[in-house]
This record gives sequence, structure tokens and C-alpha cells, in this order.
Amino acid sequence: MTVIRIAAAGLALLLAAACTAPTPPRGQASTTAGTACVPPHDPREPETATTIDVIEQAYFCILGNYYSGPTLDARSLLTAGFLALTQEVNRDGRDVPDAIMPALTGDRKADWAAFETAYRKITDQVPDLRDKLAVVTLEAIVAALGDNHANWAHDVKRPPDYYDGDGYGLGLEANVDVSQADGDTPRVALAPLFVTTVEGGAAQAAGLRPGDLIESINGTPPFFEGAATPAIAALYPEYPEARPVRLRLLRQSTGRRWTVTLKPGLYQRDLAALQMVASKLLDDDVAYVRLRGFAPESANRALKAITRLRTGRTLAGIVLDLRGNGGGSPTEATRLVSAFIHDKVTAYQCSVDNRCATARTDDTVELLHLPLIVLVDQGCASACEHTSAAVKDLRIGQLVGTRTAGVISGPAQPHLLGNNTTLGFPTRHHLGPDREVIDRIGVPPDHYAPLTPKDAAAGRDPALAKALTMLHK
Repeated sequence: MTVIRIAAAGLALLLAAACTAPTPPRGQASTTAGTACVPPHDPREPETATTIDVIEQAYFCILGNYYSGPTLDARSLLTAGFLALTQEVNRDGRDVPDAIMPALTGDRKADWAAFETAYRKITDQVPDLRDKLAVVTLEAIVAALGDNHANWAHDVKRPPDYYDGDGYGLGLEANVDVSQADGDTPRVALAPLFVTTVEGGAAQAAGLRPGDLIESINGTPPFFEGAATPAIAALYPEYPEARPVRLRLLRQSTGRRWTVTLKPGLYQRDLAALQMVASKLLDDDVAYVRLRGFAPESANRALKAITRLRTGRTLAGIVLDLRGNGGGSPTEATRLVSAFIHDKVTAYQCSVDNRCATARTDDTVELLHLPLIVLVDQGCASACEHTSAAVKDLRIGQLVGTRTAGVISGPAQPHLLGNNTTLGFPTRHHLGPDREVIDRIGVPPDHYAPLTPKDAAAGRDPALAKALTMLHK
């Protein structure tokens, strides 16, 4: 579970080449509309209000720089924005009689002009909602791309007294993750719903344990006719959401059924769970390395950990645990793969007309010459899937666990908008080493080893057990 889900959580916003317009002076937005979006500088100036001019800038920035911008039907973006605009007015208990979507022709500039005229007419009649309407409109335009690496990073609210080691929520993780619960990805969620981890907070205080089945959420079953219901999203509240969540639970080991009400809040996370790289020796001859994300230097840290565990002994192999790894830098992913093979393509980054750049192994990385097993699951996304696909396609190891997330449209590139917020999206689309599409599909394991409620309750790890058996054959 993400601690506090901000825009682009788990996704790397890597600095890219400048957009089509020159960079304005620091703190000053470009006065030119259209594609005048630029790479962000560091540090950024304070965020200012979102306006129709900022929305216009974002609209043309997407059309000019998004990987499928040349072929994108811009009317889909404006329709989504207008829908969000009118829904927000209705949500406030009001409506505007002439809030009617203008006719769109497919001419991007003319359609924008028509949209802007209608937008201003509506917002002028509800001036107290102007700021909120601008935010929801721009959020909807970005969401209309349907791209898991497209985001608009703006004002993030955090709880009072929050620090980077805090969690916010119910204090539990379940076998259906937040992206499945929100419907962000097309992956199949499988019944039953059960607790996999208790991190702290309300769940810990109420005595929940791994393996506990969740039979209902606020009175609604988590699955209906085999399909996940929207009720599951309540397990993953965002700040400042503080509505209590009522769970009906079953502990299979004892047959106990009970109902508990959990209130979202801050809780202190286990520091070990925050380590980017963790390592240990298993069975005296297997190097186990857990990599929770592809942050800068994470590949080097993982390789150093393997070298340390290898000192003075002969290893049977390496278990690289990428479960729950939300991604990060594709450069780090490539460096990690490069410790197992050289002179290969690890991925392709392609334009909409299929012109592709290659990501190749870094052959300055020393080869380890050891058998490799990689543990994957539905939480393995983005750069984690870059790694998993390379391991599978290049036959440098085997994958054990469950299918990965399918959240790898392409590396997100950041663009600074006039109100000092950041719009991020891919300028290229990611393909695996065999030129296969991974986005929305994921990478299947070579050996399927899902976690069951009984496994979770007993503290068993079937994927790790399978990996150790394979290395000791």
C-alpha cells in the first residue's frame, strides 16, 4: 500500500530535453500559449493558482510532446475536461443553464477556442468555485490519456506532523492492491480478499493478522460473481480522508467471525520496510536481495550486497525479490540487468510511428556469473517490469510469483507549467527486448506461486520457497 498517494507515486519523473519553447526565467511562466512547456528547474518556485491559461498550456503541451500526440484526437481531452467541470458544479448543488459542451470539429486550435469560451462563461457564474473547477478540469484532461505514467503533480496535502517514515491509512495491506481497487489497471483481482501485512495503526490496534479474510467492507462484499467491487478502494484512503471503514472478518484458523471499525490515520512504519535495498544469506549459499524501488544508486547497492554475501563462500545463486517494487529509474534497471548479461538490448522506447531507440546493457558492469531467480508480483511496475521482461526475454534467469502490474507505458518526462506545477507523461512508448507490449499486460512468471490466506497466516512464502528449491536442484 502506498503510504500517501501523491501524483506519480512510484513513477520516475526523469529530466528530459527541453520542449519546443525556450525556458523562461526562473519563477516566470512563459507568456506564450501552446507548446510552451519546459523542463522543470530545481528548486521550483512556489505553486500558484491553476487558471484557464495553465489548462491551455497543458493541453497544447500534451498535443506537442506526448508520444501519441501527433495522432491523438484532442476532442477526447476536451470532452473529459468539460465533463469534470460540469460534474463539479453539480456536486456543489448548483448548475449553469448554458453549461453546454460546444461543438468540436477536430481542429485543435479552433476546438480549444470554443472550449475556453464555454469554460469562461461557466466559471464567471460560479466565481467561488473557479480554483476548484480549474483543478478538476486539468486533472480530467490528463486522466483522459489513459496512461499510467501521465500525471499532474500539484499541491499535495499531508497530515500535520507527517514525516517521511509515516504511513497514512488503515495500517494494512491486502492481496488486492490500490491500483486494482481504483480500477486504474485492467489486471484481474482474484478472490478471496485477505490481509497480507499489518503495518501498524488502526489495523494493528484492532488485532488484525495476515491471512484474515475480509468478507465485507462497509457492508458490501469485496467480490460479486467473481469480480472485484469498488468497495475495496476503501482499504486505501487518501489524506485527508478520515471516514471509518467497517470490516467483516473471518480468521480461518479458529473460525472466528467478527466486525471491526478502523479509522484512517497516521502510523509509524517499520524502518526495515522503508529500506530501498535489504539483503541476507539464505541456506548458507543463496544471496537474497530485496529491492523496493529503482532509486538512484539502488543497482550499485544491490550489487555490492551480493559481493559482500559472496565473500568467503560459493553461492548457489541469487534471489532478487522485486515484489512490490513500484519502479523508478530505467537506468538503474538496466545497470542491474547488466550484471548478468552484456551486449544486449534491454528495452525499446518507440514513437507513435514506430521509430525506436534502444536501451542497451551497460557493459562496464562486471558480470556475476551466478544463477538468478527473480520474485515478482502485481506490485512490480514500471522499471521493475523493464527488469523482469529483460530477465525473461534474454533468458538470464527465471521469474517466480505472479504476473507483474502492466504499468509501463513509458518513462515519464516532466514539463513545467506556468503556475509552477509539473505535468509528466511519456514521450516514447516502452516495448520489451522482444519488442512486445508489456503495458497493461504485464510479464508472466515462469513459475506461478501465489500467496494464499493460509500461507499469509502461517508466515509462509511460497514464491521464495520455490526459488530456493530451484537453486538447490
